[in-house]
Amino acid sequence: MVNIIMNGCNGHMGQVITSIVEKDSEMEIVAGIDPFDDGHNSYPVFKSPADCDIDADVIIDFSNAKAIDALLDYVEAREIPVVLCTTGLNEAQLDRVREVSKKVAVLKSANMSLGINTLFEILKNATKVLGPAGYDIEIVEKHHNQKLDAPSGTALALADAINEAADGQYKYVYDRSQVHAKRDSKELGISAVRGGTIVGIHDVIFAGEDEVIEFTHTAYSKSVFAKGAVEAARYLKGKGPGRYDMSDVIASRS
Repeated sequence: MVNIIMNGCNGHMGQVITSIVEKDSEMEIVAGIDPFDDGHNSYPVFKSPADCDIDADVIIDFSNAKAIDALLDYVEAREIPVVLCTTGLNEAQLDRVREVSKKVAVLKSANMSLGINTLFEILKNATKVLGPAGYDIEIVEKHHNQKLDAPSGTALALADAINEAADGQYKYVYDRSQVHAKRDSKELGISAVRGGTIVGIHDVIFAGEDEVIEFTHTAYSKSVFAKGAVEAARYLKGKGPGRYDMSDVIASRS
């Protein structure tokens, strides 16, 4: 049994994770942390990490950047592994994550989807074959019209996976509107589309002479990220101090 503390339990993702775990006989949420609570959860809810005195194997965090400092202090003091899903952390907080991971297991990824993280590995293999053969590589990401950042963190993570496989040969190009020149062979174009209620679509295009290979990941709801977080929690139970990411979860299944 994996006993979980859900940080941000009353947010949308916290409730999706609660629903997933309720259907899993090998996992249980034993406590939640959220400043806002109406008593509807089947587990006790505490207003802050410092108030929570319940033992657990792992914490899943889907809260907000303002709540991370208190959570990391709690994780360090209690030595409970944490799946850190909150995005938008500043540099000081990222430094703190690195410090805490020297004492406790911390799993953090740019995207919690099992599908996206499998795609990272596929792209590394494709790049090693198609890159040296002269294929141009482009990434097009599409999201809803309320998303603030562009390009998405996932698009950048996909680009990084490709560039890692290519020993850093590619330079990222985000806007060609002011450049009147042929495409350089070592460009990696990254484009962003914003519209409607698109949850998330990422297309990676390898364009060669007389053929095109495309890899596409489509998220139809945010539950794909919740499912990934639950699998990450299952993996992280009992792990020693260190930095982990979803590639470790994927590797444990292969």
